[in-house]
Amino acid sequence: MAAVVFIAGWDLLGAQGLKPERQLTSSTLFDLVKLSFGVVAGAGALVALVVAYRRQRVDEDGAHREATRLHTERFSQAVEQLGSDSPAVRLGGVHALAGLANDAPTRDLRQTCIDVLCAYLRLPYTAEADLPSGDTDARHMYLALREIRHTVIRLIRDHLRLPPEHPHSWQGHDLDFTGVVFDGGDFSGATFSGGTVRFSYAAFSGGRVSFDGAEFSGGTVDFGGVVFSDSIVDFEGAAFSGGTVRFTSAVFSGGLVSFGTEFSGGTVAFDYAQFLGGTVTFDDATFWNGTVNFNHAAFLGSTVSFNHATFLDGTVNFDHANGSAPSRLVPSGGRLPTGLSLPQVWYPPTP
Repeated sequence: MAAVVFIAGWDLLGAQGLKPERQLTSSTLFDLVKLSFGVVAGAGALVALVVAYRRQRVDEDGAHREATRLHTERFSQAVEQLGSDSPAVRLGGVHALAGLANDAPTRDLRQTCIDVLCAYLRLPYTAEADLPSGDTDARHMYLALREIRHTVIRLIRDHLRLPPEHPHSWQGHDLDFTGVVFDGGDFSGATFSGGTVRFSYAAFSGGRVSFDGAEFSGGTVDFGGVVFSDSIVDFEGAAFSGGTVRFTSAVFSGGLVSFGTEFSGGTVAFDYAQFLGGTVTFDDATFWNGTVNFNHAAFLGSTVSFNHATFLDGTVNFDHANGSAPSRLVPSGGRLPTGLSLPQVWYPPTP
């Protein structure tokens, strides 16, 4: 090793323009020794740096494995709580999962916690209207389970209210409410941005569900096949911008659904929707710079109003909309874009 260093040092000295000498003087030998020690010290430092880097990587990998192991243990405990017969224990499991999502070491593990919370809402659920008459115990259990479900909705909403840069924000994650029975709940002020949000075939039956001031931007939000019956669903002040929002084949069969909403950019589709009863309002809604489709929609008994709605720089399509019992279109104060033709199935209300 010393010989190699010596030769390397000698060559380096030659490369620096030192004249070769037949005899090594004490001065040259001293310079060569200093250079040799410098080369050895530099090589040692490089080796130490590599070793330190590898040790750091090993420590980081070990810490990550330990964090994942602890997360898995806590996750298993929380899921076990959700399966308890005690509503109080289930409620504890809900809060444990929400906290675990916040502490998750990776985005995928956070998504898993969110998936389980959404899956809990998708479990079979007996609505109040279907409870056995006079069964006090059944009603008490219903109220306890409803409290748990509304807590899940509230926790999801609270995390969707946080700005995306917040470490506990759930914006951009997927949310799957497919087939969920909503008999109340508050999503007001939530921001559904990026990711995929599914309310497909959900049932809004009874109670009040608020999307007041919610923002739907980017990504895909799917309300396809949703049934609105005997409930109040409020989209007042909500904003749909960019991305795609689908109410395709939705059924409005009762209650009140209000869309005092801003539709801007992207596409909102009510294609093949069925307005069979109740009231659907687009009062004070703004449609601009985007596309809203009511193609093949069926208006068979609902009251549909567009009071003071504004249509600007966008496209609203009613192609092949039809109905045998005309719904009422009330465009008082509304401003319709040039060339927009409304289907003949709609008529102003009788004075």
